[in-house]
Amino acid sequence: MKKILAITNQKGGVGKTTTSVNLAASLAATQQRVLLIDLDPQGNATMGSGIDKRTLKQTVYHVLLGEVEICDSRVRSTSGNFDVVPANRELAGAEIELVDVEHRETRLKTALATIEGEYDYVLIDCPPSLNLLTVNALCAAQAVLIPMQCEYYALEGLSDLVQTVKKVRTHLNPQLEIEGLLRTMYDPRNMLAQQVSAQLQQHFGDKVYRTVIPRNVRLAEAPSHGVPVLGFDKASKGAQAYLALAGEMLNRAAAVV
Repeated sequence: MKKILAITNQKGGVGKTTTSVNLAASLAATQQRVLLIDLDPQGNATMGSGIDKRTLKQTVYHVLLGEVEICDSRVRSTSGNFDVVPANRELAGAEIELVDVEHRETRLKTALATIEGEYDYVLIDCPPSLNLLTVNALCAAQAVLIPMQCEYYALEGLSDLVQTVKKVRTHLNPQLEIEGLLRTMYDPRNMLAQQVSAQLQQHFGDKVYRTVIPRNVRLAEAPSHGVPVLGFDKASKGAQAYLALAGEMLNRAAAVV
């Protein structure tokens, strides 16, 4: 697999799931083979990909407990043209059940090793907290993509997340890097947003994606239709922004090679 990315931020409501679903669809639109893993018990990425979480027989919960292979849990998102390892409410119990399990932090990493080479990008939508599920994502990933709003509290949360990444790198996953910071729900008319954006660029330099995701009604509406915004309104600013992000990521990857 070319790239395994954990899309994470300990702060909720910053656009993690929106980014996971729409980036998956945008990468798929550029002929990349994409797998989206929903690691949030709310199952929003599953529903946003057009998959009914209430009817699922096998989910990422069963994969983490070793009851099914990851290849048998995949569902195709026909609206987004990518594969999904879905989640539902059952996943909330995984943390308790994994407490006494051997190698509990690396269950997802072990599962992903069985489909090595089948995808160009694996995106992991993490829950909005630092728990065992998030740690599994950080152990499995090569890098972290951090969506964040340009507001004061976001900077505080970001420093905590950077420390978490450093700890995981030291103790569990030495190759873990910060892939990039993505400014979401951005309103250029907001002076505070401009100031926070400038601070991000000052501290993180080219780790901050040039692409900015604007506040966009179509992005907010698409999940209720069970489709990525690309399949809902391709001409919308939100859809175009995520296509631009996919292009920027591919260009970065090509530059490294």
